[in-house]
Amino acid sequence: MVCREHAENLIAMPKAEKWVQKVKTASTYPPKGIFTKDAETIARVMSSKEVSPKGIGSAIRMVQFFINRAGKKLPPSRKAELEKAKEILRQKLKQEKEH
Repeated sequence: MVCREHAENLIAMPKAEKWVQKVKTASTYPPKGIFTKDAETIARVMSSKEVSPKGIGSAIRMVQFFINRAGKKLPPSRKAELEKAKEILRQKLKQEKEH
């Protein structure tokens, strides 16, 4: 049971905004529709210098940002494919660092 003085605080609390909703940066754009493709295609396109001029780490962050932005509306199958693309990108990054 909630006491009266705390009940007001529960009702008055506004719904928290998620940080991902506020991001408006427009530095580089992935091609439209890329996140609907298979993991290998996503990884190949996202790791290109045109999309990720700062490197593969930037590509991984963009894929993660897309996952965060989609939130609960992202179907589990699509999320799994995007996670697979991130893993492919991580492997590319690891190979780059070894050479």
